[in-house]
Amino acid sequence: MTPEVSGARVLVCDESPSYGQALARFLGAGAELEVVGVCATGEEAVAAISRLAPDLVTMDLELPERGGIHAIEAIMGAGPVPIVVFSADRRRGSARADEALAAGALDTVPKAQVQLDEPEGPAAVALRHRLRRLARNLDHRSSPRPEPSGDATVVGICTSAGGPSALEVVLAGLPADFPLPVLVVQHIAAGFIDGLIRWLDQRTALAVRIAEHDQPAGPGIWFPPEDTHLLLAPSMRLVLDPETDVGPHRPSADLLLDSMASAAGAGAVGVMLTGMGRDGARGVDAVRRAGGSVIAQDEQSSALFGMPKAAAEAGATVLPLSEIAGALCRLRVAGRAA
Repeated sequence: MTPEVSGARVLVCDESPSYGQALARFLGAGAELEVVGVCATGEEAVAAISRLAPDLVTMDLELPERGGIHAIEAIMGAGPVPIVVFSADRRRGSARADEALAAGALDTVPKAQVQLDEPEGPAAVALRHRLRRLARNLDHRSSPRPEPSGDATVVGICTSAGGPSALEVVLAGLPADFPLPVLVVQHIAAGFIDGLIRWLDQRTALAVRIAEHDQPAGPGIWFPPEDTHLLLAPSMRLVLDPETDVGPHRPSADLLLDSMASAAGAGAVGVMLTGMGRDGARGVDAVRRAGGSVIAQDEQSSALFGMPKAAAEAGATVLPLSEIAGALCRLRVAGRAA
């Protein structure tokens, strides 16, 4: 390819050498993409990334040696690169596809929808443009992975406008055996919190519940009752505060994160999702000064980049929404391998 061509660099990984070569020709038929390599195993793909520096990887899930899911996890853990799964499953929302997305893949494409013998057709052009946007608009390598200086003990997620759908993506990506308490602050209009909790509880493997005052901070997803702050005490018990006035929001992201920093120190992990304003920026600073880590949703995937932007300015790691659950699942937890 000549220097003038500005196609995104793509690494193809597929179990079938013949399909992999055909897909490479298909993807490279236009100026949108430049195929820099074709691999037949996950091991080859992981090794090729540092050598070829692709902007995007297409991944088959039915791989020998290192399966596709394990290959995705290895890539995302070592040096994140946008990954799009080309799956033999005909359904976009299949269980395998969902597992791949939870492992860190950006999107899935059913192979049945890819007409390899029509590389110049409108569907082919649209797919190449889509892959180029995914490769260029989501720069996974610009932010380091969050690394708390101690074992993680608690996660606090804070959000406002656009939060319910963002929460669904993150919380649905956590497995049923996720060992940490997840404390959630959602700015929402009066009368809606109970319905939101019921809705999320139907879409997550973890139980989603209203917190009770002085209960132990155990595994699960915990929301405060309406118009109440949620805090973490040094005893690792939950505190409900319906009275403190610290600004326009009750519950307050700042109060939750401040309390987590004081109670959990380096074990505190904050997550700032879409929302208006700067609630949480002070708390992000407190968590980081205590040795904990904070993730902020990136601008491209945020409905409103107010709270996440303030968190990023305070030092939070910026990740696309699709990667946040995977980052939480990779946290180092006491008594559990990373």
